Amino acid sequence: MSEASEILFERRGAAGLVTLNRPQALNAVTLGMVRVFTRQLRDWRTDPLVTRVVLTAAGGRAFSAGGDIRALYQAGTTGRHDEMLAFYGEEYVLNSMIKHYPKPMIALIDGIVMGGGVGLSVHGSHRVAGDRLLFAMPEVGIGFFPDVGATWFLPRLPGEFGAYCALTGERLGPADAMTASIATHRVSSARFGELADALCGAAPVDAILGAFAEPAGEAPIAARRNAIDRLFKGNRVEDILSALDAEVAAGGPDAGFAATTAAAIRTKSPTSLKLALAQMRAGAGL
Repeated sequence: MSEASEILFERRGAAGLVTLNRPQALNAVTLGMVRVFTRQLRDWRTDPLVTRVVLTAAGGRAFSAGGDIRALYQAGTTGRHDEMLAFYGEEYVLNSMIKHYPKPMIALIDGIVMGGGVGLSVHGSHRVAGDRLLFAMPEVGIGFFPDVGATWFLPRLPGEFGAYCALTGERLGPADAMTASIATHRVSSARFGELADALCGAAPVDAILGAFAEPAGEAPIAARRNAIDRLFKGNRVEDILSALDAEVAAGGPDAGFAATTAAAIRTKSPTSLKLALAQMRAGAGL
């Protein structure tokens, strides 16, 4: 499949409509997709007929499960390092372009949103969570670190949510994503098509999203907010694990959460954990 069919572009009404179209690969992002998306955003930036960009995904199971790690792994292990590094370099430029885009960028995020999919959505002005949203930055589990601008956005989540997400790779559902400020609006997945059509009209983006927005619902992570802020405030991974272990030993109401969380962290790459926590602490002031 060529990049022309892996990511689709259409100008519909006032909107530039983008559709990630690799459902068989959970819409994992390739270098070709990065390049054509970057070119299209440059064109739309100066097109007076396009007043907003709407980003969607085909298939239903995933908005985007990340970068194409299999392809990157194969490139790295077969000596095609220039190809591998080009992906990351150009992907990060695209993420920065999205962050600083002069027009509203609205991502309709449903299903799995990880890694590269986070980079394409979280930096935009509006992120709409569907029913099946599963957000995560699970990079420490594969010996990598939270990238795609995570050094900026994770430390700016409320409290210690950023450190919690970075060190555990925990998956957040739609209500959790709203609580953590990953998503800006909550809309039923069944209304995504209707919402996309409305966003192609001339009405202001915020007015349209306000009309479609639904209550976020009960967020499991909200009940753990105080525990996360208290147990993840350390500046060393060892300190955070010690705090979690002490919570377990004390047998308080957060002991079960602490035990599960400490066990999850101990399955990750130790080097990646060190890098990820350093990102959270340094990134807060960058």
